[in-house]
Amino acid sequence: MTTHPVAVIAGDGIGLEVMPAGIDCVDAVAELHGFSMDWRHLDWGSDYYRAHGRMLPVDGLEVLAEHDAIFLGAVGVPDIADVETLWGLLIPIRRTFEQYINLRPVKTLPGVRSKLLDERAIDLVIVRENNEGEYSEIGGRMYRGLAEETAIQESVFTRKGVARAARFAAELAVTRRGRVTSATKSNGIVHTMPFWDEVVRHTISAYPEVALRSELIDALSASLVLHPWEFDVIVASNLFGDILSDLAGAVTGSIGSAPSANLNPERAHPSMFEPVHGSAPDIAGQGVANPIGQIWSGAMMLDALGHPAAGAHLVAAFEAALAGGVLTRDLGGSASTAAMTAAVLDRVNALAEEHVGRVHA
Repeated sequence: MTTHPVAVIAGDGIGLEVMPAGIDCVDAVAELHGFSMDWRHLDWGSDYYRAHGRMLPVDGLEVLAEHDAIFLGAVGVPDIADVETLWGLLIPIRRTFEQYINLRPVKTLPGVRSKLLDERAIDLVIVRENNEGEYSEIGGRMYRGLAEETAIQESVFTRKGVARAARFAAELAVTRRGRVTSATKSNGIVHTMPFWDEVVRHTISAYPEVALRSELIDALSASLVLHPWEFDVIVASNLFGDILSDLAGAVTGSIGSAPSANLNPERAHPSMFEPVHGSAPDIAGQGVANPIGQIWSGAMMLDALGHPAAGAHLVAAFEAALAGGVLTRDLGGSASTAAMTAAVLDRVNALAEEHVGRVHA
């Protein structure tokens, strides 16, 4: 039996509540599909920072490198600056392990009402460049506290970085509906965005079966509200992709259900899987957090580890639970985290029994 060592960082807030749900559901489908997970829990996050002055140990990245994947809950608390929690944990992981693709699927889920009056189904994927762009470390501040105080932040776009994001988007579109929309702002950002446009256009020209459309980020944001069902694959820079994925997830019902994968497509390093929703300190400890984002991220992890049938099984299970009317508070229901998880586990087993029944029939 194949066993995958997986580093678990539950982190902060509701991450501590939804992580057990994700683990239980992944374990359930793994057992049914003939493999297992070796969960290795790491108590890194804000509590670790309070005790040690850093988000992870000095050798933390070396520890993570020994795993097949990283399963993350959420990071961030009100009393510690985001620059500490993000740059002390997530960004080093993403960059050290060349997780240059942040993949965020967005789709209408059964039983979940969209925030839009139009009920046409939404099914799109956002491919976010995850290692450079606007989230660079180049810049600084001077004259602090004076009237002349100045802050400078440089964006960094490389041909290699843009091209590999565009290539991933094109190859994904080939397996879907063959359309890529590129997010840009080349009418206002006069150096990096025209460069982005040129590299994306050149890269995707190698895929004649893929139709490319470039859209300004302000218009694209409006389009994702007005007619999101028209999009297939969206490729975007680090900042634009971050914003668009939260917007698109909210339109479909709640970002509590939204998953993400930080991928090293070549599998030279472990990839990291995490829900989009963050630590949500306003509801932490109440037992009402939506675990679907964590569970769906687990399904994406299974797919990346080479078990697509198990991943599809888990997606079908949580979709069946939602279709059956089991909804957490953010989705318009009243189910607790535990009740939602139990419903998904029930559907995991029920779908397995249905499959066995069809085989024997």
